[in-house]
Amino acid sequence: MNVDIWSDIACPWCFIGKRRFEKALSDFPHRDQVTVTWHGYQLDPALPEHYDGTELEYLSERKGMPADRVAQMFDEVTQVAAEEGLEYDFGRIVVANSHAGHELLHLARAKDAAGARGIADAVKEALLSAHFEHGEDIGSRDVLVRIGAEAGLDGSEITAALEAGTYRDSVAADIRQAQALGIQGVPFFVLDNKYGVSGAQPAELFAQALDTAWREANPLAMVGPVAGADGLDGGTCGSDGCV
Repeated sequence: MNVDIWSDIACPWCFIGKRRFEKALSDFPHRDQVTVTWHGYQLDPALPEHYDGTELEYLSERKGMPADRVAQMFDEVTQVAAEEGLEYDFGRIVVANSHAGHELLHLARAKDAAGARGIADAVKEALLSAHFEHGEDIGSRDVLVRIGAEAGLDGSEITAALEAGTYRDSVAADIRQAQALGIQGVPFFVLDNKYGVSGAQPAELFAQALDTAWREANPLAMVGPVAGADGLDGGTCGSDGCV
């Protein structure tokens, strides 16, 4: 089963949604048969490579939100994130365009497709953590090279890909696909190209979505003994009788 996830590195709910989806997936009986693909999305594609100001100033000035409402939102989201084991620090966030980070993620996806495993997820995790928990500049070439290298990519290959814009069109294709699907906010999860889940929903809802999508794609999937069913022989009946 395939799960496609659109998200932005600069989206606080995307990190929370990642955690909640991971919790549901970890308990899913068929998790080893689920392929997760991360897609890029930009909440503010017009953002300069770097913004000279704080996250609060950015949202207040560029988005027209009252400063006190922004501060309240930060507190609320920080509390929700903490419940998922995340330590947000909005005061340290470096406001930067996320496009280069999405290009790095596509390089990681290419390596996974070539036989590696888990590089894209490791890069996605590190980018989100760097931005929201550690106050690192996700627009910095040095930061991106370090994150990619720590996930298993070659540093010189990262630098070459970013300088050449190798995956620039791939990021644009992600965004066009999101538009074609009618996605207007992230995170957004698409299960087997049939079921969409919008937002950082509770893990229980993700679990239900995984189960629904799996059952539809595998209506006769076999399951093992039911927990607590000791003493039952699981007998069956066929044309030759019952056993």
